[in-house]
Amino acid sequence: MTAPTDNLRINGERLWDSLMEMAKVGPGIAGGNNRQTLTDADAEGRKLFQAWCEAAGMTLGVDKMGTMFATRPGTDPEALPVYIGSHLDTQPTGGKYDGVLGVLAGLEVIRSLNDLGIKTKHPVVVTNWTNEEGARFAPAMLASGVFAGAIPIDYAYSRRDPEGLAFGDELKRIGWVGDEEVGARKMHAYFEYHIEQGPILEAEQKQIGVVTHCQGLWWLEVTLTGREAHTGSTPMNLRVNAGFAMARIFEMVQQVAMENQPGAVGGVGQVFFTPNSRNVLPGKVVFTIDIRTPELAKLNAMRARIEKEAAAIAEALGVGSAIEAVGHFDPVTFDPTLVGRVRGAAERLGYSHMDIISGAGHDACWTAKVAPTTMIMCPCVGGLSHNEAEEISPEWAAAGADVLLHAVLETAEIAG
Repeated sequence: MTAPTDNLRINGERLWDSLMEMAKVGPGIAGGNNRQTLTDADAEGRKLFQAWCEAAGMTLGVDKMGTMFATRPGTDPEALPVYIGSHLDTQPTGGKYDGVLGVLAGLEVIRSLNDLGIKTKHPVVVTNWTNEEGARFAPAMLASGVFAGAIPIDYAYSRRDPEGLAFGDELKRIGWVGDEEVGARKMHAYFEYHIEQGPILEAEQKQIGVVTHCQGLWWLEVTLTGREAHTGSTPMNLRVNAGFAMARIFEMVQQVAMENQPGAVGGVGQVFFTPNSRNVLPGKVVFTIDIRTPELAKLNAMRARIEKEAAAIAEALGVGSAIEAVGHFDPVTFDPTLVGRVRGAAERLGYSHMDIISGAGHDACWTAKVAPTTMIMCPCVGGLSHNEAEEISPEWAAAGADVLLHAVLETAEIAG
């Protein structure tokens, strides 16, 4: 027998319109977004999200990390809330969907419940986590890490961007320091809906990714100290070239990742040269190595080897070196009950689906430490993300939001 709720769908057109409206805030230069955390554009996006939540009858709470929690009350005042969350901040050259889809799909779940007159036993809370990307302030998933008790709030406040501005000062500047203690909220469950950021779902022609695990991660910030010198007049044998040491370390990271196949990745995405002049050998190079795998032992072995070999490479070239871990979380196994609800919702709704491991880190990796957690993924064109050309279809967005609606309803329990 078909239950009365089996055919419920969100309003896909309204969800898409909201995505396009938010994309107008902090526009990029090539069709995407530059809405980095704690910038004026971030503040503007937060205000828009707040207005939409309040229009949907939700009440807003903000914690001391600036994370936004918009609550639709439940019928049982003792019942713990079901949370839906992701982030509104973007990369400097970010797309329109990374993170934003999860936040606005959560809002669309609430709007759809309102339209349908459905009440739930548990409250439902839509969350915008601060500084998920880590593009401006490392590490990534900063606010959710503090929420989970893995990162001290004083450390978070002290993080500085490339211009030397402190996270705590910038949070205050844009006016989003809340009064809630971080982590004081208790969760019945947490759901996060996200674009895959990889090519698997599209290649397999699946509409829904049922996320069972998330890779662990280490970010290792390497500082190499050489000697500034003229590139034209300094003999090769008298150079202390931090840039050359960096190049050899890059190659070593590639080799370590390849030797740990399958299921491991490694690379470098950010480099700062000083003085960064065409005809001056760098006196200082700072870059971040990113390594990931779903196997904890492999992850830690890769880190140990990279740190040892990087130091040896630098020493052989007479270059000073220091390595600091600036981001980390262990591999995550998501809650089997919630994973089953996502899979069951996709099946009932007739959407093609497959189990998948998240290659990227998400706030769900931290909430999984404190509450039952799972994720849902939708395909993205060519697997492209962290790029202004990032693209999804309205149909993909709606399908995952439908699954989110059903999984959340099953967990929050329709009130009789």
